Amino acid sequence: MIYGGHFDCSEKEKQINLLEQEMNKVNFWNNKEEAEETISRLNNLKEIVEPLTKVKETITNNLEIISLLEEEPDAELLENITNDTQELETKIANLQLLLLLNGKYDSENCIVEIHPGAGGTESCDWALMLYRMYTRWCERKNYKIEILDYQDGDEAGLKSVSFLVKGTNAYGYLKNEKGIHRLVRLSPFDSNNRRHTSFASIEVTPDIKKDIDIMIDEKDLKIDVYRSTGAGGQGVNTTDSAVRITHLPSKIVVTCQNERSQIQNKEHALQVLKTKLLLLEEDKQEKEINTIKGEQKNIDFGSQIRSYILHPYSLVKDHRTNVETSNVNKVLDGDIDLFIESNLKRGI
Repeated sequence: MIYGGHFDCSEKEKQINLLEQEMNKVNFWNNKEEAEETISRLNNLKEIVEPLTKVKETITNNLEIISLLEEEPDAELLENITNDTQELETKIANLQLLLLLNGKYDSENCIVEIHPGAGGTESCDWALMLYRMYTRWCERKNYKIEILDYQDGDEAGLKSVSFLVKGTNAYGYLKNEKGIHRLVRLSPFDSNNRRHTSFASIEVTPDIKKDIDIMIDEKDLKIDVYRSTGAGGQGVNTTDSAVRITHLPSKIVVTCQNERSQIQNKEHALQVLKTKLLLLEEDKQEKEINTIKGEQKNIDFGSQIRSYILHPYSLVKDHRTNVETSNVNKVLDGDIDLFIESNLKRGI
C-alpha cells in the first residue's frame, strides 16, 4: 500500500528526526520564540504521522489475519476484524479531514475577535455567549487560549474580545467560523419577555510568526493607549499600557493588552495588523485572478453564516451548508465540529 502527497510519512518522519535533533542541542532554549515554533512544527507533524502509522499497522495486521482466516476460519478472529474495520472507518474519516487542512496558514495558531452588532445589551450578551462557546470548543480540542483584549459591556456581556488560540490547525478549523452569527430568543433583558434578534461578528486571523514584508507608513496609523480592563484574568495587566491601532486607509483596528508593557503591546498589535493587511492583499489578488478567469465566487466574510434559534423552536442552522441540529444547548456548549467539518468538506 502506497501513501503519498499530504500523507507522505517517510518525508515527514525525516522532518521529525531533524526537529528532534534540533531540540536536543544545548542552546535550543536560547531563543524562546524560535524554540516554541520548532516544538509547534514538531507537534503538527506528529499529529499527522502518528495516527497514520497506527492505521497502516492495523490494516497490515488485519490483511495478514484475513489471509490466515481464508485457510482456517475462526469466528472470534473474524469478529475482531469486523470491530477493527468499524474503528478504522472513523480514524480514516479523521485523517481525510486533515487532508482538507492544507491551506497556506491552516496549521498556524489564530486570533479570534468577537464584536457585537447593533442592539446594545442584547447583542453584547450574545457576543459573550459566543465567546463561551468557542472557549468550550477549545477545551474539547485541548487548545490553549490567551486573551489579547477584553472589553466588558456597559450592563452585561462584552463590547469586544480578542484572544489567541494555540494548537495544531487552530486557524484551519476556526477560519470556518468567520462571519456573522445570528441569535433569536426571548430576551432576558426585556421586561415584556419579547422575542429579539441579535447579531455578532467573528473575525479569525492566522497568527503568522515569521516576518511579514509589508511596509506601514506611521502617518497611516492612529495609536490610542488606554487602561486594560475586563475579565482577562491574571494575564491582563491593569496599567495604561493597552494599545489600539487603527490603520486609516483600510479602517482595520487591532488591539492588545496582555503584554507587560506598552511597547510589547504595540509590537504585537502591529504584527497582527501586518497579518491582516497581508490577507487583504492576498484576497485582492485572488479576486483579480477569478475575474480574469471569469469565475463567480461567493464571499462569506460579512455575511450571515449561521442562525441560532431558541424561540419559538430550537434550531441551529448553517446557511452555507444547510447543516442543522435541534440541540442548541449542546452547540452553545462548544460542540460545533459538525458545522466546521461540513464547511471544510463543502468544496470537495
